[in-house]
Amino acid sequence: MSTKSPTVDDILRPIQHTSKRYFVLLAVAALAFGTFLVMWGVQLAEGLVITGLGDWGSGGGVTWGVYIGAFIWWVGIAHGGIILSAAVRLLGMDRYMPVARLAELLTIAGLSAAGFYIIIHLGRPDRMVTSILGYYHVTINNSPLVWDVTVITLYFVLTATYLLLTLRYDVSRLRDELPNHFEPIYKLLTIGYSEDEDPVVERMIWWLALAIIILAPLLLHGGVIPWLFALIPTMPGWFGAVQGPQFLTIALTSAISGVILIAFAFRRAYGWEHIITDDVFRGLTLWLGFFTLLFLWLQLQQIISGVFAAPLDQRTVMGATIAHPVYAIAIGLAFGVLAYTFAQAIRPSLFTKLRSAVAGVAILTATLLEKILFVVEGMQYPTFDLYYAVPGTYFPSIIEIFSVIGTIAMVGLFFLVVAKIIPVVELHAIEHLREKRGLEEEQPAEPAE
Repeated sequence: MSTKSPTVDDILRPIQHTSKRYFVLLAVAALAFGTFLVMWGVQLAEGLVITGLGDWGSGGGVTWGVYIGAFIWWVGIAHGGIILSAAVRLLGMDRYMPVARLAELLTIAGLSAAGFYIIIHLGRPDRMVTSILGYYHVTINNSPLVWDVTVITLYFVLTATYLLLTLRYDVSRLRDELPNHFEPIYKLLTIGYSEDEDPVVERMIWWLALAIIILAPLLLHGGVIPWLFALIPTMPGWFGAVQGPQFLTIALTSAISGVILIAFAFRRAYGWEHIITDDVFRGLTLWLGFFTLLFLWLQLQQIISGVFAAPLDQRTVMGATIAHPVYAIAIGLAFGVLAYTFAQAIRPSLFTKLRSAVAGVAILTATLLEKILFVVEGMQYPTFDLYYAVPGTYFPSIIEIFSVIGTIAMVGLFFLVVAKIIPVVELHAIEHLREKRGLEEEQPAEPAE
């Protein structure tokens, strides 16, 4: 563990210094996102039918595929990210303060990607206005899509408020070190700011954190999103009380994985070994292992209840799921991560930051595959004899595949741009680390009278 004292210059390094590697990453992310936008343009011109998502029932295929599976995946990453940040403040988990803002930014980016998937899957963007906003008072009573939009908007507002309140403190104290060309943004962030508001803001942040911790399991990825699937008895692959806890564990494992990867990238790029320490990565990896264990345990619950003396329709869909190679890959990756976290807990010498990052990639891949298969198998095996005759097949189109690559690139662009505008590590985290290590900032000399 580094004993070097973290400084303000450390957290300003991403803003003040730009390397060639940065521009290369920016270009690659922009190219990937741009490629998907071109493909989406083709979909808008030709119609959603070119993805094959319009073929269902006796014609075979499904109407929901990668788009909805990836939507659930991004919503889970977003919700889990803000839960992690809220837990840091609410439960006093000061160890993870250096990555709290990264988790908040991941939530903003993840919710944006999830919202983008809603627009993509609608077929025509204007339907957001004609079908949702214009008739919200009617559609909110019976439309799963409108509930998705509602909870995403709610969490986006909560997270943005949460993030902006903490940014006011940082921007006001670091303004002289921040670039002048973003002055309008900084003025907007600190409008009406005074130091007298700091204690009030701290209380507001605590209450917001409490609201987030309460809402997450009740209304968001532990509630509304899984309920939209779990309450449909004619879809035996979705129906059941286990979906709420299952979705929540997937959200938390995915979010922790995302934070590990982002923290790993920033630490490596800017030499933040003394800020995002090995201890942070060890702790995140252990939490990842714990929630992976819960994820696998709930998968076992679904398998046992789906194959042992279950109704015929439930046995059919569960048998198809566990026999699918994609499911075997997803569960295998999760088992691999669980085995690694267990092994490095027993033998600490097995721990490395790179292995933690690889575990994060494995879990993100596993949860994405599991959610896509969950959506597809649920639609291919409904409780209707007509559809059992010709269950059909589904394989994602190139546009759907590039949608995942494109949204990942979009999130990457978000972090690359935001890191040039605001500190991605809180000033409070730096102050806490200095205090913890017994180091005090040098006080400026008092001016002579």
